[in-house]
Amino acid sequence: MTELTLKDANTIIEAACHEGQSRGLAPLTVVVLDSGGHIKAISRADGASFMRPQIALAKAWGAIGMGVSSSALFEMSQSRPMFMNALINIADQKLMPVAGGVLVQNQAGSTIGAVGVSGDLSEQDEHCAIAGIKAAGFHASIEKS
Repeated sequence: MTELTLKDANTIIEAACHEGQSRGLAPLTVVVLDSGGHIKAISRADGASFMRPQIALAKAWGAIGMGVSSSALFEMSQSRPMFMNALINIADQKLMPVAGGVLVQNQAGSTIGAVGVSGDLSEQDEHCAIAGIKAAGFHASIEKS
C-alpha cells in the first residue's frame, strides 16, 4: 500500500488552495490526514476564520473514521439522524457530516488518507479537496454510502 507522504500532503494543500483562489472562494483551510486519522499537514489561508482548522479536521476525521466521504455522512444523517447523533457523540463532537471531507485512495483503490477543506460553501470545499487529491496523483473517493 502506498503511504501518503508529507510531500503528497503539501501538494494536495497547495492545489486545493490554488483551486479555491482561482474560483474566487473565501480563504480555505485544508487538513490532510493519514490512514490512521493523524494529521499529516494543515494550512489555514490568510484571512480564514479561526475555527476553520477544527471544521476541516472534523470533515476529514469523519471521512477516514467511517470510510466514506463527509457528504455521504450528510446523506446518512438525513436518513438516520439518531445514528448520526450517536456517532457524533462517540467521536467526541469531532465529526462534521457536511461536504468537504474526501477520502484519498491510491491507484490500487486502497484508502491512504483523507482531506478536509473548510472556508466556503461545503460543495465548493469538496470540489477543492478533489482538485488537490487529483493534483497529487491520487483518486478522490466521494462515493455515497
